[in-house]
Amino acid sequence: MAGVSVGDDGVARCPWAGDDPVMRAYHDTEWGVPVHGEAAHLERLTLEAFQSGLSWRTILLKRPAFREAFAGFDADRVAAYEEADVARLMADAGIVRNLAKVRAAITNARATVDLRQHGGLVAFIEGHRPPPGPPPRDTSDLESSTAASLALSKALKKVGFAFVGPTTMHALMEAIGLVDDHLAGCHRRGHANA
Repeated sequence: MAGVSVGDDGVARCPWAGDDPVMRAYHDTEWGVPVHGEAAHLERLTLEAFQSGLSWRTILLKRPAFREAFAGFDADRVAAYEEADVARLMADAGIVRNLAKVRAAITNARATVDLRQHGGLVAFIEGHRPPPGPPPRDTSDLESSTAASLALSKALKKVGFAFVGPTTMHALMEAIGLVDDHLAGCHRRGHANA
């Protein structure tokens, strides 16, 4: 259990932001901030899936390579990937080389294209926004998955998405501001809907 921590700059943050400049910058400028557009949502969904079992710092450091490897997360381009592209991605040391996750990213791009007939990925994810809850006081108040993330996970699987478990979807919901899990007292608390 940990509450906010005050950094050497005198700013109160969630404890995971720590003193690491990569994590601190992500916490202060991106985590919990809404993203806009299909590619941005597909990117976050894809990166959260790749992060499963790894540190988020690893994914952040590899994000430029992921963006290049997955065509800026243009769903149409990634949906057209074939076996030669899978082989290329598995040989790319700049990304996380996990065959199941690579195949899931392509599957999810195809599902994103198909979902356009039903309002699109952005509306689909936004449609699972839960009502705001009380601010977590410390890390013991945080959950790794919720009823809302389970519902999003099931709904995405039903329309053909893969590697979208409830824990991964909760991380996505936190990352894009559908859920504000900045701790009470954190200088970023309340920016989820900004």
